Amino acid sequence: MASTPSSPSPALRILETANRLFYDEGFRVGIDRVISESKVAKASFYRAYPSKDDLIVAVLRRRHEEWTRWFVRRVDSLTIERGRSLVRLADALGEWFSRDDFRGSPFTNAMADASLPRAAVEIVHRHDEALRRALLAYLEHVGLEASDELADQVSLIVEGAIVRAQRADRPDAAAAAARAAARLLVRLDGPV
Repeated sequence: MASTPSSPSPALRILETANRLFYDEGFRVGIDRVISESKVAKASFYRAYPSKDDLIVAVLRRRHEEWTRWFVRRVDSLTIERGRSLVRLADALGEWFSRDDFRGSPFTNAMADASLPRAAVEIVHRHDEALRRALLAYLEHVGLEASDELADQVSLIVEGAIVRAQRADRPDAAAAAARAAARLLVRLDGPV
């Protein structure tokens, strides 16, 4: 007898719904709407997530894990396809910026929320550090003499491109970031 795939658990439906709503509309989305759109009972919601803060933390944790995994894999894949270059960072970002559902960095968006729980702020900081480490590893991979300072500078360029792509609706911000990174590297290699 063939088995039918089971439907996602209430906790997973809540998480997926909140993930979409919070990213599209911000953390001001109310719990009642999350409950309604995830089609769960209020008791199921509170069993899975005792508070909205718990849900926010779960959403940011999931976003951090998924985005970091996607970014590293996509940059690696582009590097295999097109060769080692800092431009691969911009290529991956440009793909993300061009998606119809792009709403900027969920972590930057979260920090704009004054009522963000402490545990969520810690996830945002952990995400920033993971991005910096991934950039440091990639800088070394492309043969640059990578340092914490250079990783910080490239991280600022990446984060700036994300903000510009979101606020100005400019998917080409990734290309501008690539040019800024190239200029930075030329200055580092040339006379000070």
